[in-house]
Amino acid sequence: MANIGIFYGSSTGNTEAIAEDIREYFGPSEVDIFDIATAQPTDFARYSLLIFGASTWGLGALQDDWEVMLPKLQKIDFDNKTIALYGLGDQDTYPDTFLDAMGVLYAFFAEKNCQIIGSWPVEGYIFKGSKALQKGRFVGLALDEDTQSELTQPRLKQWLGDIYNAFNE
Repeated sequence: MANIGIFYGSSTGNTEAIAEDIREYFGPSEVDIFDIATAQPTDFARYSLLIFGASTWGLGALQDDWEVMLPKLQKIDFDNKTIALYGLGDQDTYPDTFLDAMGVLYAFFAEKNCQIIGSWPVEGYIFKGSKALQKGRFVGLALDEDTQSELTQPRLKQWLGDIYNAFNE
């Protein structure tokens, strides 16, 4: 398997903790992790397999560090890269904007010449709206550490199995 780059933005540590769990699944020698706050745009070029994690803040806002990084990535070549997304949100407090940040990342990378994998079913969630929906599925792994933390590890394990297969095709 080619090396994987995980890039996350985390204000409370939850998105970072998921990045660490992903590293453990694939193995530390296969994965490099970057906090998007300190990553450089050139860091993305080293990996053909990328995993991006973002949390949604308030009424659908992208995590601050991703907000700063996205414009810097506009001119970066993502041709022929495979990308998987995971997002954290609070479906109880913000049911109208659940996982909007993941949807923002999806919209950005969907305009690049890359393959986005790892969509996730909406069953088991209670929300009203999300920018992270495409064809009745989330565009990546949907996690809610605020109200469904007990489901995080089983969901993560299933999703990682799915993207592992896609990364190895």
